[in-house]
Amino acid sequence: MGLTAEQLKHGLDSVAQIEPRFASALARTGYPEPRIRSRGYATLMRTIVGQQVSVAAAASMWRKFEAHLGPDLPPEKVLESDFDTLRACGLSKQKQGYMRSLCELVVNGELDFDSLPADDEAAIAQLTQIKGIGRWSAEIYLLFAEGRADIWPAGDLAVQAGLHKLLNLPERPSEKLTRELAEAWRPHRGATAIFTWHCYNNPAL
Repeated sequence: MGLTAEQLKHGLDSVAQIEPRFASALARTGYPEPRIRSRGYATLMRTIVGQQVSVAAAASMWRKFEAHLGPDLPPEKVLESDFDTLRACGLSKQKQGYMRSLCELVVNGELDFDSLPADDEAAIAQLTQIKGIGRWSAEIYLLFAEGRADIWPAGDLAVQAGLHKLLNLPERPSEKLTRELAEAWRPHRGATAIFTWHCYNNPAL
């Protein structure tokens, strides 16, 4: 599971002691709600379904996909399904390829979601073995499904835009600068990332 409300509060209170501009924003916006996803391959399958489509289209595809697979979403059934069956769920050839990559790694025991490496970078490296899962998707999984406290998705445009607003920067920071700015906030960068999303379009700021 992701970071709890208590963990978010502790992390943000710690960062607010270091960065007064965060303390000021926190006083105006309050604490963000937890963002929690289920641990396991099903969450990454849902990520693949949602790539480059609208929220409504992703929800429709996921409903059809779940109806085909059944409630337990067995990865073996994905591998047994033919192209036309998965196409009827709305899955393109590319998405099917990504799904099969994920399910093959799970079925072959090459990817165990219950024992990903404790080191964040090593865990990201394992998850990005899956076709279609880049660094950002891996980071979001580790933050929302495993609650890893120091994950910092510096390539996320909303994180960058949130920092632009929170720190009153002259322009949206690059990924490199976003990474550098956050060094002082270790080991609470996960809570900080969630706060940047909370502040991105917050009318209180």
